Amino acid sequence: MNIQNPNVALRAALYLRVSTSRQAEHDVSIPDQRKQGEAWCEVRGYQLVETFVEAGASATNDRRPEFQRMIEAGTSKPAPFDVVVVHSFSRFFRDHFELEFYVRKLAKNGIRLVSITQEMGDDPMHVMMRQIMALFDEYQSKENAKHVLRALKENARQGFWNGSLPPVGYRVVAAEQRGVKVKKKLEIDPLHADTIRLIYRLALEGDGDSGQMGVKAIVKHLNGKGIFTRDGGRWGVGQVHRILTRRTYMGEHQWGKNRKNKTDKDADEIVIVPVPPIIDRETFDAVQKLLQARNPKTELPARVVIGPTLLTGICYCGNCGGAMTIRTGKSGRYRYYACSIRARQGETGCKGRAIPMDKLDTMVAGHIEERLLDPLRLEKLLGSVLGRREDQAERRRQHIAELQRRATESELRLKRLYDAIEAGVADLDDPALTERIAGLKVIRDQARADADRAQALLDSPGHSAVSPAMIRQFSQIARDRIRDREGGYRRDHLRALAQRVEVADDAIRIMGSKTELLRTLAGGQVRQSAATGVPRGGLKWRRDRDSNPGTP
Repeated sequence: MNIQNPNVALRAALYLRVSTSRQAEHDVSIPDQRKQGEAWCEVRGYQLVETFVEAGASATNDRRPEFQRMIEAGTSKPAPFDVVVVHSFSRFFRDHFELEFYVRKLAKNGIRLVSITQEMGDDPMHVMMRQIMALFDEYQSKENAKHVLRALKENARQGFWNGSLPPVGYRVVAAEQRGVKVKKKLEIDPLHADTIRLIYRLALEGDGDSGQMGVKAIVKHLNGKGIFTRDGGRWGVGQVHRILTRRTYMGEHQWGKNRKNKTDKDADEIVIVPVPPIIDRETFDAVQKLLQARNPKTELPARVVIGPTLLTGICYCGNCGGAMTIRTGKSGRYRYYACSIRARQGETGCKGRAIPMDKLDTMVAGHIEERLLDPLRLEKLLGSVLGRREDQAERRRQHIAELQRRATESELRLKRLYDAIEAGVADLDDPALTERIAGLKVIRDQARADADRAQALLDSPGHSAVSPAMIRQFSQIARDRIRDREGGYRRDHLRALAQRVEVADDAIRIMGSKTELLRTLAGGQVRQSAATGVPRGGLKWRRDRDSNPGTP
């Protein structure tokens, strides 16, 4: 009974909670809590004035909409209820500090928290017992979380998907049955995988009319062409950047890296789950270098990129990995490539050496001319890439056929719906029918657009066959131009063939990408490597000797 008026029944608010959305969807615990709570209030003569239902929320924090609504009502004046009834104190909170905080907050407004399974009084002994039970609840919650995490990690180690929303370009399919549980894996979603490939192609090659595209330019291109997200919305910078940096697309999904607390995880906490790759590793690595070069925190100054030196920006110390920059001697008469770390920190930073600029330029250019630009060497070097390229083309043709089949099937279904409407069998005003027609139109239009883009990519010059004659012609032109010391032509060609030069004490290592070489050969363009931080635009192979043929 009410303390102020014994003839008036106490007003009760019932708070019901389950921990997961799965429990809420399967209606496991809420009805039982409600039934027991209503019966408990009826036996004691409490007037049940309101029920707060929290479907699928953890009790380890207060980020719960219904909980906050209840606390707001309980701290208002006058309060709409006198007691808050819960099944157990763990339904209210699984953190002993937070539990006591909100119990006292409600108590200041004259409201008590009572449990139908853990009835206690207000004396110090019962308060201490409630606090002890709250400590056990908190411990049990953390233990449960630890066991669940262990199970999820083991599931990921076995290559199965843990149930979250898959990345764009993938869909979840049943892999095998284990008892009553269905284990699931990811497979490529043909409807959206081509959009992922397009995003990577735009980053590396552009759309044919431009050079390599940045994230903002890709977003503008996708939205301008009417290419929708998986949910039918417009693309944003964050979405595209996540796609370009997500290792899942090259076949390595990192489970456990991005969790709720956002803290960096140790390497042993992250599980690599193998998934079907949408792009190859070389493409992914090239995009990462491109993004790193575009990062204003790591990008090289423009004066280094466009300077007259041949290797500045791609030359690194083999001992420490630092960039090698130009140093001069004898009032500028001699120029050297020297380790920048040693120049700043002395021998304590790096013991790397300096090498005369002309000597290193000649050695690198000569090695590329003699070894890389030999036609037989080029054919052998590109053999595996060309074979993989043909396999990709065949898969793309199969993908185009699948998209065309999906578009045709959607068109036939639409036609049958229209025929039913004309015959009076279906009502056009039916919301479900309208929604179905709109959905079929989206599937049809998206499939057609994806098929057109895939076909255009397949027909583009960059995907045409590379013949021995093309290799010989490319080799001869590149040999002639790389010997040319005038202007920046020599530098442009060399940077297209070699993306990194490391100078060690005992060797000079020249590194490049087969994919980048093939793209340069097939497209007839110098695609500057992302590792150099060079200008974004694709540089055309200049057929004439002068870099500016329009000038005298």
